Amino acid sequence: MSRVYSSLEEGYNPLANNQLKKKLNSQLCNILTDLSDGVWLIQLLEILGNESLGRYNLNPVLRIQKIENLNKALEFIRARGVNLTNIGAEDILDFNSKLTLGLVWMLILRFSIDEIRDEGLTAKDALLAWCRRKTFGYKDVDVKDFAYSWQDGLAFCALIHKHRPDLLDYNILSKENRVYNTNLAFDIADTHLGIPRLLDAEDICFVSTPDPRSIMTYVAQYFHAFSSQNKAEIAGRRLRKLTEVLQYVYKMKTDYEDRAKSLLNDINLLLTQWEVKDTTDLNIQQLDDKLVAFHNLKNNKKNFLLVEKIELEHLFEDIQIRLSTYHLPSYETPVELNFSAIENAWKMLLVTEESYYKNLIESLKTTKDILCKRFLDDALYLKQALDKCKKQQPLTINLIDQLQATKNSIDYLNTLKNKLNYLRELDLTIKEANIETILYFNIEYSDIELEFKLTESCLSKKITFIENQMVLRNSNALAPEQLDEFESVFNMFDRSDKNVLTDEEFRAALESLDLSYSNDEYEELFRYLTLQNNEATITFEQYIRFLVAIFEDQNNPSQLYDSFVTVAGGKDFVTMDDFIQAGLNEEQRLALALSMPKMQNNEELMDYNQFMDNLYNE
Repeated sequence: MSRVYSSLEEGYNPLANNQLKKKLNSQLCNILTDLSDGVWLIQLLEILGNESLGRYNLNPVLRIQKIENLNKALEFIRARGVNLTNIGAEDILDFNSKLTLGLVWMLILRFSIDEIRDEGLTAKDALLAWCRRKTFGYKDVDVKDFAYSWQDGLAFCALIHKHRPDLLDYNILSKENRVYNTNLAFDIADTHLGIPRLLDAEDICFVSTPDPRSIMTYVAQYFHAFSSQNKAEIAGRRLRKLTEVLQYVYKMKTDYEDRAKSLLNDINLLLTQWEVKDTTDLNIQQLDDKLVAFHNLKNNKKNFLLVEKIELEHLFEDIQIRLSTYHLPSYETPVELNFSAIENAWKMLLVTEESYYKNLIESLKTTKDILCKRFLDDALYLKQALDKCKKQQPLTINLIDQLQATKNSIDYLNTLKNKLNYLRELDLTIKEANIETILYFNIEYSDIELEFKLTESCLSKKITFIENQMVLRNSNALAPEQLDEFESVFNMFDRSDKNVLTDEEFRAALESLDLSYSNDEYEELFRYLTLQNNEATITFEQYIRFLVAIFEDQNNPSQLYDSFVTVAGGKDFVTMDDFIQAGLNEEQRLALALSMPKMQNNEELMDYNQFMDNLYNE
């Protein structure tokens, strides 16, 4: 057997054993002979493919039994999309090293390396790009291939130091110490990262051309060992990109809808002001005043709305183009805000303008003094009432008293709405008559209306705030910072400002808190939480109670056992390195190490199963 195939065999043995030891206690001694009866090959494929191959000959003796096993394995490999050429069961059974090792390489490529593909790159190029990105800036490291770039061992050390700087001091390494650097990386990877030693340092440092397949296979194990961090980077980049696009488009949509509403409101205001009324009792002066007011509105407000209308049309086109650029669904505006509605309203405005102008020429009437006096009296009454309403807010820390007082203020404020509506009508009438109100008062209806709306809004928001604070105050199982985060997420997704979350809003809120569910799980959860509600929405109180139940530390045996399993990564034991990755400080690590029984007299492997039995069965 050539040196190349001997090196490959030596490298593939531990790689296969690294997979087999996850579920089996035995391991391969010689990859060519041990795979020849098909048993180990089937077991290896079941682990790699995470599925059963069905019944097979566990203890084959006859050649035909071994061939049946091997054919079953080869059929499974072909079904997974691996193209097998010129290899049959007899080749593996008869120890054909070239074809058998080629098959193992295909399995490595399919189940370990091929999944590294990223954004159109081949597996090899993607892995090489990952190595270059992770080792960028490290002294004497320039990864250009899977052969010569690794001969001084520094590239291996740089990959480890990039992700686990606690395992080695890169600054003391020298490119002259090739074997030392390489063996240091191999030993650390084997001891601390669970990456078996697939290669010998001599096969890399002292050959003219190292075997690229062997190095690529070995480096791929580094990629998988650090894949969680790499996946987080890729996911974070994509989510940031998507979030930026969605935020910008959402801002544009909101801007369009707000401005469209404002435009339609302003158009309706003009329609109201230019509405034809009985003007037979107006005198000439009053008619002149009305004409002046009419021309002012036409030359100022109407022209401003025309500019706004054109800009809105451009904004709508910009939104659609941007969505199309990122292959997102087109923007469907609410029916009452689409551009056809704006065009119809604008046409109606033009018709109303012409009718109103003609009617002014015929006759208009108003009584300036009476209207102004009535407006002033009602405006002062409303202003004093609003001041009284705001002064009724108690300065007390008792949330129940604050809530009741605020609700009383809201009730009182509602009794003033008819008065406000009447004041609005007076204001419109005065403006239609073109009365110089500055001679009578310095109060604008818009000021009163704004103050009324602000007071109403503040009171409503205060009620919601107090009710939410009462819920949060009763949720003392979590830290205030965490409750603040929950409240902030709720407010961000409560787009209706009704202090409830819809189906989609609730799911988005959970996902922003890293709580992901399958569609079936989420549908069952949402149905359960809203079962007693009149509407299919989640209240703030239900939201907080659910999150408290999820995030609070219950300190029960089941929760603690699951924590050990997570830290151990599925092993039956934990190590000090596991505790380091879990974020435990030195004092905490030593306390656990002294308390926990050891595995098979190995002081470095701690048996958490026995520890939990001892802890809760005392």
